[in-house]
Amino acid sequence: MTGTLLFGTGILGAGDWLALFLHFLTLSLLAIGGAITTVPDMQRFVVGQHGWLSDAQFNASVALAQAAPGPNVLFVAVIGFNVGGLAGVLATMTGTLLPSTTLAMLATRWGERHSEARALRTFTTGMAPLTIGLLLATSWILLEPTRTQWASAALVGLTLWVMLRTRWSPLWPICVGALAGAMGWV
Repeated sequence: MTGTLLFGTGILGAGDWLALFLHFLTLSLLAIGGAITTVPDMQRFVVGQHGWLSDAQFNASVALAQAAPGPNVLFVAVIGFNVGGLAGVLATMTGTLLPSTTLAMLATRWGERHSEARALRTFTTGMAPLTIGLLLATSWILLEPTRTQWASAALVGLTLWVMLRTRWSPLWPICVGALAGAMGWV
């Protein structure tokens, strides 16, 4: 049992482990919008191309991880575990996290060294309205089912006012929204 948990079922050879690692490493570089956007190609590779998992096992891996609390990328670990135990987790998670972590560290260091560069200041200044716009668009989509309810609009307005006019923690409006939802007001 321990050998199965640590090294999978023994069906993967050294070339398979390398292929699994390299495929997830490549997908990490293509994951614009998060790792979840690469699920179709993960399914193609793990199920269709290699047959390491069935469709049902793959879908259950993603569903189980998405239902669990924690980072959205946990589904990669569950897929890796189902392919090859802890060694599969190591191959898939290292492949997924190594490029993004390395790029983030390099960008942070470069940004610190060039913090006074006009191009960098312009870029970061321009990203603020883009980020706010994306957050507002996400809010608009998430509010669609309750847009016609006055309580939802009031809650959004109150949250916006609190965030713009006070130094309160964002947890307070989140708690108020959770309470309003639990009471059935929104």
